[in-house]
Amino acid sequence: MRARNGASFNSHSQTSALPAYFFSELLPAIDDLAELKLTIFALASLQQKEGDYRYLRYGEFAADAHLMAGLATVDASMTAPEALKRALQKATERGTLLVAAVKVEDEAKRYYMAADASGRALHQRIEAGEWRPAAAGEIELLPARPSIYGLYEENIGVLTPMIAEAIKDAEATYPQDWIEEAMRLSVEGNKRNWRYIRAILVRWQQEGRGGETRGRRVRRRKPY
Repeated sequence: MRARNGASFNSHSQTSALPAYFFSELLPAIDDLAELKLTIFALASLQQKEGDYRYLRYGEFAADAHLMAGLATVDASMTAPEALKRALQKATERGTLLVAAVKVEDEAKRYYMAADASGRALHQRIEAGEWRPAAAGEIELLPARPSIYGLYEENIGVLTPMIAEAIKDAEATYPQDWIEEAMRLSVEGNKRNWRYIRAILVRWQQEGRGGETRGRRVRRRKPY
């Protein structure tokens, strides 16, 4: 089968399923042709990605000849790269795509992901700094940092409601790295109990931790 412009359609070509919200929410709302073309391309391309975290680099949009050719026909007053930037801006402003700017090899690069549960989780981890640059501009996520409660259960003992409440109060009073370090010292000293950990924290607050002075004591954090 051949299209009117001479391009051939292959009935065995790869297909991609668009998410249901595209038809129910996005399609009725999008009134810009460039944004529509980019949205279809992005959602279809993300569906074809493998792995737990799926994203598109800006270069992947710009390198796709079919997308760029389609964007070039939307507005004669704009070049294809200009149309691409405008369409990406519209898609992110609408909330269809999430964008995170990260520094890779001294160059700021933009990564785009769908605004679904998986995309939001990836976006939050990138924004929180839980990533490191890898080869070819890829994102390599760092292992999730265990919570204070998890560290206590893994290294100290059973997490009772009373201990959980004490840890919660300590989190509001001391920096997390202090609590983690105090737990480590309790394990090394074979004194695996919260009373010993709390004593370390109180001493650091009163006398300073390491090279810190008494004038830099930790103040109790105010709740949000």
